[in-house]
Amino acid sequence: MKYERIERATFLERPNRFIAYARIAGKQETIHVKNTGRCAELLVPEAEIFVQESDNPERKTKWDLIGVRKGDRLINMDSQIPNKVVEEWLRAGNLFLEPVAVRPETTYGNSRFDFYVESGETKAFIEVKGVTLEEDGVVRFPDAPSERAVKHVEELIRAKKEGYDAYVFLVIQMKGVRYFTPNMDTQPEFGEVLKKARAAGVKILAYDCQVTEDSIKIDEEVPVVLENPILWETVDPIVAWYRENKRDLPWRHDVTPYRVWVSEIMLQQTRVEAVKPYYDRFLKELPTITDLANAKEDRLMKLWEGLGYYNRVRNMQKAAIQMVEQYGGQFPESYEEIHALKGIGNYTAGAIGSFAFGIPKPAVDGNVLRVVSRILASREDIMKAKVRTEIETALEEVIPKDCPGDFNQGLIELGAIVCVPNGEPKCEICPAAEICRARKEGIAMELPVKTKAKGRKIEKRTVLVFHDSDTLAIQKRPDKGLLAGLYELPNLEGWLSQQEVIEYSKSIGLSPIRIKKLPVAKHIFSHVEWHMKGYEIRVDELEKNCSKEMIFAKEEVLKEKYSIPSAFEAYCVWKQK
Repeated sequence: MKYERIERATFLERPNRFIAYARIAGKQETIHVKNTGRCAELLVPEAEIFVQESDNPERKTKWDLIGVRKGDRLINMDSQIPNKVVEEWLRAGNLFLEPVAVRPETTYGNSRFDFYVESGETKAFIEVKGVTLEEDGVVRFPDAPSERAVKHVEELIRAKKEGYDAYVFLVIQMKGVRYFTPNMDTQPEFGEVLKKARAAGVKILAYDCQVTEDSIKIDEEVPVVLENPILWETVDPIVAWYRENKRDLPWRHDVTPYRVWVSEIMLQQTRVEAVKPYYDRFLKELPTITDLANAKEDRLMKLWEGLGYYNRVRNMQKAAIQMVEQYGGQFPESYEEIHALKGIGNYTAGAIGSFAFGIPKPAVDGNVLRVVSRILASREDIMKAKVRTEIETALEEVIPKDCPGDFNQGLIELGAIVCVPNGEPKCEICPAAEICRARKEGIAMELPVKTKAKGRKIEKRTVLVFHDSDTLAIQKRPDKGLLAGLYELPNLEGWLSQQEVIEYSKSIGLSPIRIKKLPVAKHIFSHVEWHMKGYEIRVDELEKNCSKEMIFAKEEVLKEKYSIPSAFEAYCVWKQK
């Protein structure tokens, strides 16, 4: 869009919303202000402005205010121009490739929308808003309350429900801004209705403009941040900090989706240092998705032995089989397809997608929930699914498209080594310290709010280590329930006395030669605790005499072949030799 008859001038004052005084060629003139917003941060005395001479000699005011220079930034202030540049942009096929109809000022319900567009089977309403309020690269709307703006967005929601496509198009009448966010200080209702609209499927678009003294043209898309602008401010410092301070971990070398996946599943409920040897061993034996899909279950369980939560690796194998059958043994490359794999939820899909494929999706684990809760000083309970979803939504708004993996890993790393869960957070070295609300309010130690899980059920068990001169007995657990399908040492409910152990041994055909009491032990599962006591029981001809179905194996075979859960670690005497 090109203007004619533009002159440079100096702003003097604005006595009301519609007119201002300016010095043009050394003479004070009255100018018409097209933009009825406050514009207080733009129209300051002695500001350089650009005015257009009217081509109507009968008009009372000869000049229209078109633009203003604010520092190094040139801002177009013409409130009539956003619709014109959007129409030009639409007709050029920028939103719809082949628009067959672009109709301005179209009535719908009780409103009149700026544009109605048809393209193929698509029918869309578009409402345009010009944005001139800028501070530190952040642009906001409105700069004065507008009930009409709220009403239009509500009508767009209704249009969307009735089958139309619907858009709010925010024309940023300047260049070089960081993001758009609604002006919650001036009119929180507009911010809330935008959130409601987006949730209903209305698209919220923001584009900046190339602006010169006598022209304006829509240019590049600008991020829209509706939830928590403070999170946007953390992006650059967290990414820079991560790149400088990230730990040297094996899964960060030669990043592939398979390697990311294996590490992320192993790291669930498990410390980093504990995972390292398992990770190396697993990849050495099963270097590809196809190898994992074809692995024998007993061997798979043996590779996972000690990590616990064995359903994780069972689901991994099921997902590997899916990928062999559906994707030729390769990882799918879209977030939705990754998420559809067995055992992969929001976090893991976000991690694989962002780390390996550069997909801008959040990866929200416990570390991230804690970091974000403190940055926002949120007292919402992070154990609630609704709160996790809200944090995912807020992060998805701000995740940088050019480095989503570094941002996600930066948040995770921050929670692991700086914004720690136990003890005081290390705020003095935190890249988000100047932004963090919890730090400013002195409440970091109180956050996040996390309701305590229900108390675990305590179960007493007696573990029996049956052996003869060179053979030990183990058994397989049922295919369903706790530790399903894994191998274990024989064990009984309750705490048995030595005499009760002797009687039980005889009941299964065994005659103890010697019984040795073993130390008590405890193992914690997610919902239950085992409090165990154990006995080492020496018998003669174990396999020949035992009437109970068990597996009998030599120590070296047990070490190599059978996966015994870490719950029995204290009683696996062959591992301790």
